[in-house]
Amino acid sequence: MGIVSVEQADHLYWLGRYTERVYTTLRFYYKSFDTMIDETIDSYQKFCESIDIPNIYTSREDFIRRYPFDAENPDSIISNLNRAYDNAIVLRESIGSEALSYIQLAIYDMNKAAVSSSPLIELQYIMDHILSFWGIADDQIDSEQVRNMIKAGKRIERIDLYARLGASRDELVREVCRMVPRVERSGLAYDGAMLEQIKELVEKPDLDYYTIVSNVEAII
Repeated sequence: MGIVSVEQADHLYWLGRYTERVYTTLRFYYKSFDTMIDETIDSYQKFCESIDIPNIYTSREDFIRRYPFDAENPDSIISNLNRAYDNAIVLRESIGSEALSYIQLAIYDMNKAAVSSSPLIELQYIMDHILSFWGIADDQIDSEQVRNMIKAGKRIERIDLYARLGASRDELVREVCRMVPRVERSGLAYDGAMLEQIKELVEKPDLDYYTIVSNVEAII
């Protein structure tokens, strides 16, 4: 691939962000599924507040059903998966048909999970397909810049979500170390001062999660 246009760069960046958003929020949902059913306190309310989405749900049962599968809800997992696909489809020539096919498979499994009485198997398949997408993109996309644009979006989104969900200092330090070189090599317009500030913020003993989120959102 030759020169990456501004429009292509935007699609690549957001492809990385949306695939990561689906993967991380789905991991949380998957791990919490049984706990939410049995819990006495509705933890989904805190989750909605943490990731800054409106709590439109009437009960934990409503959240368990609608948060992953309600395509009319712009904050649902399936809506974010559809956005990942919308970006991937216009990048077919850049990322290749095989990489695109894993996003399509994830949508297929999400639709199966939505009508299943026991959706956890299909939800695991979705996470597996996103991991496969990242793997095949890394293996078969020849352009290092294209790979780095996707990974820059992925790493920025991960830090954003991890900070919102109160990840440990060690987790954030590891992810920032992974993010910085991807951003620097991506060719995207970025704020170098923000990168330096984020590296300093995650090293502090008392993590200021709000400032970390604000800064990471301002990098690109």
